[in-house]
Amino acid sequence: MSSSLDEASRGLKLAPTLQRRGAELASPRAQLSTLGRAELADSLGGDFDRHLGRAGLAPLVATGIQVLQLNVGRVCNQTCAHCHVDAGPDRRETMSRETAELAMRVLASTSIPTVDITGGAPELNEHFEYLVRESRRLGRHVLDRCNLTILGAPRYRHLPRFFAEHQVEVVCSLPHYRKLSTDRQRGEGVFEASIEGLKLLNAVGYGKPGSGLRLVLVTNPVGAFLPSGQRSLEAEWKRELKRLHDVDFDALYTITNMPISRFLEWLCDKGELATYLEKLVAAFNPAAAAGVMCRTTLSVGWDGRLFDCDFNQMLELELGFDAPKHLRDFELALLEHRRIVTGRHCFGCTAGAGSSCGGSLA
Repeated sequence: MSSSLDEASRGLKLAPTLQRRGAELASPRAQLSTLGRAELADSLGGDFDRHLGRAGLAPLVATGIQVLQLNVGRVCNQTCAHCHVDAGPDRRETMSRETAELAMRVLASTSIPTVDITGGAPELNEHFEYLVRESRRLGRHVLDRCNLTILGAPRYRHLPRFFAEHQVEVVCSLPHYRKLSTDRQRGEGVFEASIEGLKLLNAVGYGKPGSGLRLVLVTNPVGAFLPSGQRSLEAEWKRELKRLHDVDFDALYTITNMPISRFLEWLCDKGELATYLEKLVAAFNPAAAAGVMCRTTLSVGWDGRLFDCDFNQMLELELGFDAPKHLRDFELALLEHRRIVTGRHCFGCTAGAGSSCGGSLA
């Protein structure tokens, strides 16, 4: 792992993670406390469940499980400024073979159609290709949450062809189609490595009409504001990436920065936490709330614990009430209509057009 990680990180300027720095906000409990203490304008209120109630959506419950999202660890070759996972090269949490095999046994016992593999950089987990192969053998659609820079490392340059062979949908993070904004958020050298990764994917057919190989880009704001309209941004990005770099892709997803982990620290350092939360609360959209990803997704941690979403996983907000808490206790009947655990951070998914792993919601 160490040599492959060093190889994948070469040429990138990386900052230490919150955990490595011993920062207070490395603690999920401290993050929740910080969010709870933020004083918001009385006219807005910061009680997420109260807003759900006004929209006729309380309590928020799952409507089934369409996506099994596997977070295979926090090891990454990047340390992005907005990362809600606090992932980086100095993290050691990674899914074991035993847990990976358990996840596949659970998947085989259900008809859940989609497996969404994330991290960290999920490809750095030594069982990543096993998870892809086994999920495809079971006839499930597979998504890989790729940071693009991993694809340029010699040890991982086979991945584009591996993805194509197994018809993996590749969902890639890229803050902007220009270098300045991307490197500001993700680290010096990331933009050029990301463009290289996109070209490698294009070379095997990803993003090309008729190939059946779906390539999605994901962008989030470089700052404390909501993303612009997804449809108009997609047209702009397709035009500019083609013009500037001869890169093609299928779709662009916009995602709101979640006020947890590193982005939460940035907001606190800038004195903008309350202002940002008020923006999210003021933009609460009942239509987006009705379609939040936690209603159709089950999130699995690197250690097999179960959560409503990847954000709750990072805050260690385990499933509530009588729902099973670990893959080894998986019972579909107790999970597919479970009550969702919520908090102030949930306003990040329901603001404006909404935000999810699949982009805007409304």
